[in-house]
Amino acid sequence: MTAPVADPMGMNGGSGEALLVVDDIHTYYGQIHALRGVSMEVRKGEIVTLIGANGAGKTTTLKTISGLLHPRSGHVRFEGQDISKIAAHKLVEQGIGQAPEGRRIFPRLTVIENLQMGAFTRKQAEIGPDIDRVMTLFPRLGERRNQLGGTLSGGEQQMLAIGRALMSRPRVLLLDEPSLGLAPILVQTVFETIKDINSQGTSILLVEQNALQALTIAHRGYVLQTGEVVLTGPAADLIKNEMVRKAYLGEE
Repeated sequence: MTAPVADPMGMNGGSGEALLVVDDIHTYYGQIHALRGVSMEVRKGEIVTLIGANGAGKTTTLKTISGLLHPRSGHVRFEGQDISKIAAHKLVEQGIGQAPEGRRIFPRLTVIENLQMGAFTRKQAEIGPDIDRVMTLFPRLGERRNQLGGTLSGGEQQMLAIGRALMSRPRVLLLDEPSLGLAPILVQTVFETIKDINSQGTSILLVEQNALQALTIAHRGYVLQTGEVVLTGPAADLIKNEMVRKAYLGEE
């Protein structure tokens, strides 16, 4: 196993206080051992990125955190509470939001209706300011507020997926491959918006195929290989790491 990069607590973004802690989780799909003792944390105010090859366990990690899967052993803690066995919809109420891989918007609902669905845990009378916030973050959605989700472009659907996740007012936002399939100019827009969301106080755990972009905006990162964390440290150090550069940044 590759030696981890040192990262003194609180030196690389965030307040030093752990908001989300994943502790030695083992997650299975039937008899398939998908995650093998994964541990990581997201501190208040951080962007943390999780990188790795296809099949490394990145999406499985997010699903285990969000309650779509439950670990067979180990623990997930949010604000000090063990949430390992709590149902996904209850975790949304507690402050964990997710924009899943593939966007998964409601194609027959309008942009506004999709956003309203993202606020299903809240009183509809109080969500107006949050809709305004999403429209400010993504002006394109404001232009298409009454358009059906299924008629939006790929980039617009990704904006809507992130906006829908924000409607629950999450304290931690899980983002799964937000740049997948987008044109380069839209990729840059999405990453700038992720930085804006973080600057407004939302901590972010980001799974992203574009490792360079992810590490550029993140405070810290973790590298997954076959269900295990093999490297961790400040994002700026990971960008310079030889193994990361060869495996994930396309350098010889």
